[in-house]
Formats: sequence, C-alpha cells, structure tokens
Amino acid sequence: MEQILKSFLDDKGRLTAYPSKRKMKLYALIYLSKKFEAGKSYTEKEVNALLGHWHTFNDPATLRRELYTHKFLDRDAYGKEYHLEEKQPTIEELERRYG
Repeated sequence: MEQILKSFLDDKGRLTAYPSKRKMKLYALIYLSKKFEAGKSYTEKEVNALLGHWHTFNDPATLRRELYTHKFLDRDAYGKEYHLEEKQPTIEELERRYG
C-alpha cells in the first residue's frame, strides 16, 4: 500500500494530501484503516488524534467521515464511540460500490 501511495506519503509514512482521484482516495482510506486496532473502541477525540498522527494536512474530520462512509469504521448511534469494522472493504468491493 505504501508503494502505491508513495507520492502522497512523507518520509514518516504520513499522508501529505488527500488524493483527488477516487481510486487513490480509497487506497488512502485502506492505508489509514490499518492504523486502528481491531476490537478497540475509540472516542471521536482519539480517532482525530490517531488520524492527526498519520496525515499532515490537518483535516482529521474529513478523514474520519470518509472512513465511516466507506465502512472502514463504525460508530454508535450518537457518534461518540468508533471502532474498526470487523470486515474491512476491499478495493474491488469499493470500486463496484462507487464506480
């Protein structure tokens, strides 16, 4: 994944920009989803902090929403507790879903 995203990662493995092309966005979301621990609950603040550590363009809210929208993360009904989805979508599934 890092090889595919190499033009979007700095030397510390942080995203330097959110790609504009859909397929690259999906790769970026897969990359970021791998930073979360399975079975662990996160508050919104913790999700933002983790995402903040893995990107440099200071927009954890967009990344959090995208991870939720594309079914990498799930949240409770109040949006206060997040967790990694047990079954992570594949790039093929995402491409079929979003064209």
